[in-house]
Amino acid sequence: MDALRRTLLKGAGATGAIAAAMAAGVLKPSQVLAAEYNRAAFEAKDVAGALKNIGAGGATDNTGIVIKAPDIAENGAVVPVDVSSNIPNTVSLAVLVDKNPSPLSSAFDFANGALPEMALRLKMGQTSLVEVVAKTADGKFYKAKKEVKVTVGGCGG
Repeated sequence: MDALRRTLLKGAGATGAIAAAMAAGVLKPSQVLAAEYNRAAFEAKDVAGALKNIGAGGATDNTGIVIKAPDIAENGAVVPVDVSSNIPNTVSLAVLVDKNPSPLSSAFDFANGALPEMALRLKMGQTSLVEVVAKTADGKFYKAKKEVKVTVGGCGG
């Protein structure tokens, strides 16, 4: 039996099994999709609106949030940023880019003692502040900022 035929038969079998599970009501498409997200926060057009929609309107500055990003990014299409929180009981981190059309770029929740650390690649249209907001288990919000200068824009620039 040649490899192509074997691969095709496996794919057809898997597709058939998923279709049968969906038809029987065992697997619903909504279960396959990611969890609900804060649409208003991600669609906000300014940082104040995004912060308000994630509940962090009164976030206070804190040095326990570490932002590792280049001072000067040669290409705004791919700006590497590492974020971590040394604040005890951090349960979520959100990253905002001040001058992007939609400032909230990502929001992650951490459960069951997971380390509040992440590495991401941001798209930045111009020189801007990268702001990170941390939420603790008791509902308090903290923030930190770092300016990243962009020489070649990533958002159509």
